[in-house]
Amino acid sequence: MKARVAFGMSRGYALPMLVSTVLAVAMTWPLILHLGSEAQLVDAWGDPLYLTWQVAWLGHALLHDPLHIFQTNLYFPIKSNLVFTDVLFGYAPAGLLATSGPHAALVVHNLIVMFTFALAFVGAFLLARELGAGAWGSVAAGAAFAYAPWKLTQAGHLQILSSGGIPLSLYLLVRGYRRESGRLIVAGWLVAAWQMTLGFNLGLQLAYLLLFLGVGAAVLWLRHGRPRPSPSTLRASAGGVAVFVVVTALVAAPYVRVQQDYPEARMPTAEVAFFSPPPRAFIAAPRFDLVWGGVTSHTRSTLRWSVEQTLFPGVTVLVLALLGLASRSYSSRLRIGLSAGTIVCVALSLGLPSATHPGRGFTPFRLLRDVAPGWDGVRTPGRINNLTSLGLALLAAAGIALLLHRLRRFHVRGVAQVVPAVLVAAILVEGFGLPHSRVPARPPGDLAAPTPQLHLPTIVGLDGIYAYWSIGSFPRMANAASSFDPRVVSDIRRSSKTFPNADSVRFLRFLGIRSVVFHRDLARGTPWQDVPRRPIAGLGITRHDEGDLVIYDLAR
Repeated sequence: MKARVAFGMSRGYALPMLVSTVLAVAMTWPLILHLGSEAQLVDAWGDPLYLTWQVAWLGHALLHDPLHIFQTNLYFPIKSNLVFTDVLFGYAPAGLLATSGPHAALVVHNLIVMFTFALAFVGAFLLARELGAGAWGSVAAGAAFAYAPWKLTQAGHLQILSSGGIPLSLYLLVRGYRRESGRLIVAGWLVAAWQMTLGFNLGLQLAYLLLFLGVGAAVLWLRHGRPRPSPSTLRASAGGVAVFVVVTALVAAPYVRVQQDYPEARMPTAEVAFFSPPPRAFIAAPRFDLVWGGVTSHTRSTLRWSVEQTLFPGVTVLVLALLGLASRSYSSRLRIGLSAGTIVCVALSLGLPSATHPGRGFTPFRLLRDVAPGWDGVRTPGRINNLTSLGLALLAAAGIALLLHRLRRFHVRGVAQVVPAVLVAAILVEGFGLPHSRVPARPPGDLAAPTPQLHLPTIVGLDGIYAYWSIGSFPRMANAASSFDPRVVSDIRRSSKTFPNADSVRFLRFLGIRSVVFHRDLARGTPWQDVPRRPIAGLGITRHDEGDLVIYDLAR
């Protein structure tokens, strides 16, 4: 009997996993053909190449110096610098395969990108099925959450794409508590803990969602006369919650220290307001969107920062979600909860009301930022749209179930199979269009210069390229690509604009930087483009021209 149940469960998981894999390959096409050779899933180099380096660094540190994992080869001379931005600790095992060089690291990164889409589909599919959406409704939920149009602009942000652990943990917890299965409950909390290791952008959202759902479950428990749970449920809950809290605390501790040691790490209200999207952001699709990119171009052009302010959910998903409000596949309590939660997340996504007067006006996000721990470090409120997408996906699943019920009621069998397939295809087409770009090859000789190095021009977007090129030998360098600039990084950027003059050379020597590597092809149109034409007489430095590189040796 147990073997039959296990076989049934394996069949129940195998098909959605197969479908999710096929869709991940198709929706990221032609990435699978290139992986680490030519293509990168972004329209710009900076963030994804930095995250490629980060995953490789985690693997390198685990192999060579796990006790000093926070001390990377970047940000010289700053100590313990890894957590200046979101860290993908949960992908450290994959990083073990990415340490040999940029090519290997890019293969690993792009495979992880496809994995994030597959996991997001599987998680939303299983959660919708557990809630009662049926087969086609669950497929629609997986497609709507994994391939929501707004995610097209987040293709370069691996920490935002890595959202599949949220619905998967909810599925395991819901199923575990319904069946009083200790194994599923523990598994749910372990998946939630793993999600917390993929950065606080989404981890913070999950932590507060679980807290809110826990309070709601406690209220229902009290209203139902406080029924006594089974001993296995109590043990699994206590152990799972303990693991989740410990992992969250361990991950949060270094971020808290950064907030204390670097006041500039605290997100200014004006910066948060700048990135806060207006309500029209929800009718603006990313420019890459195959269907809606051109149609919504005018609305998109009115946004301050379209990368974080195009929150379009998709027409098909929105219509199905509205139908889902009337579906009996979910209980009325669940439908009310999903709709209310989605509306709250929409309101929170809008952030602060005014970029010109960031301190004025009340919004739900301002209350969250002022009262709730952790939210004062959030720069981009629009990323809360991740939970909005999940709510809409689950309601859309109920909408598909309602349509199927009506079609079967009128005995329209053939149409009952075609209609949901067409609607799922429409969801996928609206979310298709991930951008691809070629990755610049590492120029020969740049890493042979004496270390610590400074690569010019030093801009956040370009510093990600230098980090990517450093994979393998990991030379120390002063370049940085975090979400904020520590004061010494700002001083280096400012001083290097006048390099090589006496003051800049003196300052870099004082920091301990031994060589400056200038990249001709990257410097065009930047404040550094004239660096090779500036004189070096009397500075005690040497200069070597190596094609696209100019290498300055600062050693006396």
